[in-house]
Amino acid sequence: MMMRVLKLGASLAMMALLLWWADAGVVAQRLQEADPVWLGLALLSLTALTFLMAKRWQIVTVALEMELPYSRALKEYYVGQLVNLVLPGGVAGDIGRAIRTRHEADLTRAAQSVAAERFLGQAALFALMGFAFACTLLLPGGIAWPSYVWLGIAALLVAAAALVLLARRQHATGRFLRVILALMCNTRLIILGVLITALLIFSLYACALATGTHIPISAVFTLIPLILSAMLIPLSVGGWGWREGAAAALFPLIGASPSAGIAMGIAYGAMMTIAALPAVFFLARPSETKSFHTTQNGGLYDTSHPS
Repeated sequence: MMMRVLKLGASLAMMALLLWWADAGVVAQRLQEADPVWLGLALLSLTALTFLMAKRWQIVTVALEMELPYSRALKEYYVGQLVNLVLPGGVAGDIGRAIRTRHEADLTRAAQSVAAERFLGQAALFALMGFAFACTLLLPGGIAWPSYVWLGIAALLVAAAALVLLARRQHATGRFLRVILALMCNTRLIILGVLITALLIFSLYACALATGTHIPISAVFTLIPLILSAMLIPLSVGGWGWREGAAAALFPLIGASPSAGIAMGIAYGAMMTIAALPAVFFLARPSETKSFHTTQNGGLYDTSHPS
């Protein structure tokens, strides 16, 4: 309970500090004058994201020899998203997904399916961001990124190398990482990863346009992933505070004000919350009574080595 209070306090303190430091009046004006068309496109994009991410999760469950119908995956994904947005830490919804789907296999595989799906999503985002930053090194001009950004990119590369080395080990973590590496070569998951990452970036880009900021195309695939990555910091509720702080710090690099970055972050957070509200409909429906069983073949999960 104390940790939850701390995370909630961190988000509230970050937002209060940002609004005190920036021009709160400009932030409010940008939000009041936000373009509803671009906000609507962001909402549509975030809705499509949920449907695609639920499909990605379903494919992962099949690889782990679980049988999870798409309708069930979509329901659980919506509920998990809403819980992640309203409870501190951003993982309570994922834990709930694993617990509620444990009957389709067992708790271990259910938890692995959730962790693998989340990992694949972050890997796709970081891969695109890494490629975009590589292009900034090869092509002249563009944004003069500060040193701490390059240090962060280097840290990600080191972490990726460490994960590959861990995957070679013959223990539970190594076996799980080998499953993830195999999933990363799955054609359907690659296509889904590209679509999901593109929609994720577009949704934040649309919120920037809605609040009056044009992000140059040269910065779309670098700046936006950096801002989205800030939401992964677990000391928050729904990414609030850290997302706006990252935008406020990075927006001057493209000639925009910190207030513009904060307004974009707030608009994005609001659209995320609205996009997750269909979870209320799923929660109001009677619980499914039909039980599903694990598949007997065709998966990547090695049942002779339980993790």
